[in-house]
Amino acid sequence: MRWQLAADDPVRVQALAAGLRDFPEFLAGPQALRGKNPENHLRTLASLLVRRGISDFDSASRFLFPSIPHLHAPEQMTGLRAAVDRLDAAIESKEPMLIYGDYDVDGTMAVIILKTAIELCGGSPDFHVPHRIREGYDLRDDVIERAAAAGIRLIISVDMGIRAFAPAETARRLGVDLIVTDHHLPGPDGVPKALAVVNPNQAGCEYPYKQLCGAGVAFKVAQGLMQRRRDPKDQERMLRSFMKVVAIATIADAVPLTGENRVFARLGLDELRRAVNPGLKALLEVAQISTKRPPNSTEVAFRIAPRINAAGRMDIARDVIDLFSEKDVARARALAGKLDRLNAERQEEERSILRAIDERITGDPALCEAYCIVVDGEGWHRGVIGIAATRVVERYHRPAIVISRDGEEAFGSGRSIRPFHLLDAVEASHNLFTRYGGHSHACGFAMPSANVSQLRTDLDAFARTRLTTADFDPVLDVEAEMDLDEITPALFQMLRLLEPYGTGNHEPAFSARGVRLIAPPKILKDKHIKLKLRAGEEIGVREFSPAVEEEELSEVGILTVPRCHPDGAAIRRIDKAEAAGAQVRDQKRKLRTVFDALGWHMAERMQQSPLLAGDAIDIAFTIGHNDHPEFGGLELSLRDFKVTSNVADALAALNQKRSVPAI
Repeated sequence: MRWQLAADDPVRVQALAAGLRDFPEFLAGPQALRGKNPENHLRTLASLLVRRGISDFDSASRFLFPSIPHLHAPEQMTGLRAAVDRLDAAIESKEPMLIYGDYDVDGTMAVIILKTAIELCGGSPDFHVPHRIREGYDLRDDVIERAAAAGIRLIISVDMGIRAFAPAETARRLGVDLIVTDHHLPGPDGVPKALAVVNPNQAGCEYPYKQLCGAGVAFKVAQGLMQRRRDPKDQERMLRSFMKVVAIATIADAVPLTGENRVFARLGLDELRRAVNPGLKALLEVAQISTKRPPNSTEVAFRIAPRINAAGRMDIARDVIDLFSEKDVARARALAGKLDRLNAERQEEERSILRAIDERITGDPALCEAYCIVVDGEGWHRGVIGIAATRVVERYHRPAIVISRDGEEAFGSGRSIRPFHLLDAVEASHNLFTRYGGHSHACGFAMPSANVSQLRTDLDAFARTRLTTADFDPVLDVEAEMDLDEITPALFQMLRLLEPYGTGNHEPAFSARGVRLIAPPKILKDKHIKLKLRAGEEIGVREFSPAVEEEELSEVGILTVPRCHPDGAAIRRIDKAEAAGAQVRDQKRKLRTVFDALGWHMAERMQQSPLLAGDAIDIAFTIGHNDHPEFGGLELSLRDFKVTSNVADALAALNQKRSVPAI
């Protein structure tokens, strides 16, 4: 892995740091936030903000302290006013309506938001979430036809529909008003002919923020509707309640956590501490999310979202909407338990597919050398291939498409790397698909199985025109180099203002050079490693002092410092000044900060290249906090490490030096 140290802009950083000093939140904040060296911490924070494109006081204030007033006016989004007008009329006349949503986290959360908002405004909507296997993604003619036959004259799509031209025509022909709300990129033919299309990415829309997820767009419709039909004093309370749901979708869908999305994520995570919905509370329980503090984005992405997604991947996503609609605590816990079991099944299915993919790639030289990996298998579970594609990208650091063949049909899901626009690549071969969609780093499609081989050839050729082999080298962005002694509680509290982390706002990673292992590494659960680290010291023979705890001695010191000498006359005399100096040096060594550093999924690497106590390493890391009441505190999370000098080399050099005869 290549470490890329971020460039600094001293002038902008200094100007922003001066402005941050006057923030009321810092002036009146707790001592832990101000710390002993507030100027250094403010400069660090300013540097991190500038690298994120935030260099003025107003932008920094909005980023660090997001609030409800920072939300944009919903009517700025093209089509939203027409959509709210139609919904308002339907509610007023008690007209039946249908919400048609996708089966993933984003889609189901969008259904919940819009359904709840309409109910709070006096309506009573039904909803439809398609079955992933039987129906697939996007609007379908037969569902619209059944809705029309049942007397429904208003359908609202969420998180889908921006390319549903034929279904939109079916709705028009049957006299059904269709409102499309979506966030995916429109195709080259524009948008479907519907009563209203609400999508900030459509041509001509001047909405200030374009990166909303599907649930975010549904939230804006809900916001506009409540402004129309609810008392102003109720609106903020209701919007905050919706924040919990839209935050889950925003984090799960991996849209940038900037701008309006940052307001959703920050406020929504804080609101999750106060969840009252029985279904949401039951979900937090099975995901083992504590409500003593706000959950972080990692907990949402890896504990909450997979359990929600499991319903649509392994069974029916309707269970998710039923869970959030359930008022009975026992029933809610039963539904949450079902999602938990489905997630375990999903994990096992994922492991099985990944084993097959690894065997395929390692056994096929062409796949090993491909610029875009396209791998297919008969009968692979279609609900898991998207996750499998993500794992392939993580493992091989190149774009990947995973395809499940089902007889003459094939269904694919793709994920990409930073420099490669996957939807552009797919659109270049649009004639191979029966349907497709997505965005820059993810896509999904259906196609005849006979076209899979051609797709593999086309995507690899396309990728070779856009990528070089250097693009396949994983790059770790490092914000700054620092000494371990610079890591303090005040710095950690300052960094927490940047949370939540995610796409567009990565967790800051730092590097430290020549840190020393002061104890042998520990292997945790056969997967992870735990290192005990301290700022570096020179390897070599050192004076042994009772003031230094023996377990803190490096193995070199233990091996090379004799407890006694057979010839007392041979021991060099140390005068008082030298002894005092040695004692001071040892005391300083003892007082230097010691950190635990956890390396997730690094046990295999440790087995291949063992580390010993006393080794010096360069580390790249993020800064976290262990909340355990007994041994909690600041800790480091390793992103990478490189050995710079080790005990074995030092002993070899020392022995060689001793073997050279004196002149």
